[in-house]
Amino acid sequence: MNVRDLITEAISGVGARPARTALTIAGVVVGIGTLVTTLGVSATAGNQISGRFDAATATEITVNVPAPTRPDAPPAVPWSAVDNVARLNGVTAVTAWSRTPEGRDLPVRANTVRDPTRILDRLLPVLGSTETLPAATRASLSAGRFFDAGHVRRRDRVAVLGPLAAEQLGLTRIDNQPAVFVDGTAYTVIGILGSIARQDQQVLGTAVILPWTAADDGLDLGPINTVAIATALGGAQLIARQAPFALAPNDPAGLDVAAPPDPASLRNGVAGDVNGLLLILGLVSLIVGALGIANVTLVTVMERTAEIGLRRAMGARRRHIAVQFLLESTVIGLLGGVVGASAGILTVVAISVAKQWTPVVDGTLAAASPLVGALVGLCAGLYPAMRAARMQPVDALRGPN
Repeated sequence: MNVRDLITEAISGVGARPARTALTIAGVVVGIGTLVTTLGVSATAGNQISGRFDAATATEITVNVPAPTRPDAPPAVPWSAVDNVARLNGVTAVTAWSRTPEGRDLPVRANTVRDPTRILDRLLPVLGSTETLPAATRASLSAGRFFDAGHVRRRDRVAVLGPLAAEQLGLTRIDNQPAVFVDGTAYTVIGILGSIARQDQQVLGTAVILPWTAADDGLDLGPINTVAIATALGGAQLIARQAPFALAPNDPAGLDVAAPPDPASLRNGVAGDVNGLLLILGLVSLIVGALGIANVTLVTVMERTAEIGLRRAMGARRRHIAVQFLLESTVIGLLGGVVGASAGILTVVAISVAKQWTPVVDGTLAAASPLVGALVGLCAGLYPAMRAARMQPVDALRGPN
């Protein structure tokens, strides 16, 4: 036979028994689908769980301070209150800053720019900060240094640029002590920030950062509007409750505190993710098993057509034939449930012993597994049983088609 004849015969053979072919194809489809689903859902769930654990290890708290309701009203959080937070047990670093309102950035110009084709003035956010900003925001320095407590105390006109702000201003080096003019006031650039680890404070990358005293003198940025706190691992929830009282004891409820999720809710979320993943995989496995039972039962019907014809000739009715094959598929499912539950329990125990874990087995699920298997077998045998019941005695006695 040539290749064309072989292909024609193969296609004819596949189409000769469409029901059996469809079940076989469905088994392969679900098997491959199970593989893809297992890998895809595992990766997705793993990413979700990793995200939850990243949130669990987060030690970052942000306190947003509302603006005063009146120009002559006292600030909600004075600058001296930052030290109160630093004294709380579990706080590793704390900083505070005031900044220009969003949409009202100030013009900034670098005196080292000589290119007449470039725009000299850039509208950039300007921050007046404490000297602890790099520690609290986990920001590195790519050049120079950050200002210290002495600069703040002396009200020195110095500035540190975010990396994007330095790029826009055309400043790549500070050894020649460049200056930037913020709204016409000159500030000496002493450092340029590098990476900023805190994802919620990426605004620092585009900002001009000044000592809060110098910013208050020359630019009148106003009182604190943001407090960033870094805590020890596990202390974020406690510090989030204590920080408002340390910052504004007269009105702690007026502060907006953003803290990492509670460990208890995180644990429940992770458990829900894992249980959902395993439930999906279990249901897919049940579908594969049901298709296997249906395929085997259908093959059995095809091979026992003579027996079915003999039974019908001797007086068996259609329902008797249907019940016979339904009972067979149900018994197969029941036995599979018993063996599968036993094998599953032994596997859990074996893995637990190997990993030195404490095995946890749901007794209700183990006891219900045989019944679930029987139900799966019953459902899987419906089509083959109906196929057998519809056979006419004369056609069945002729043997398989």
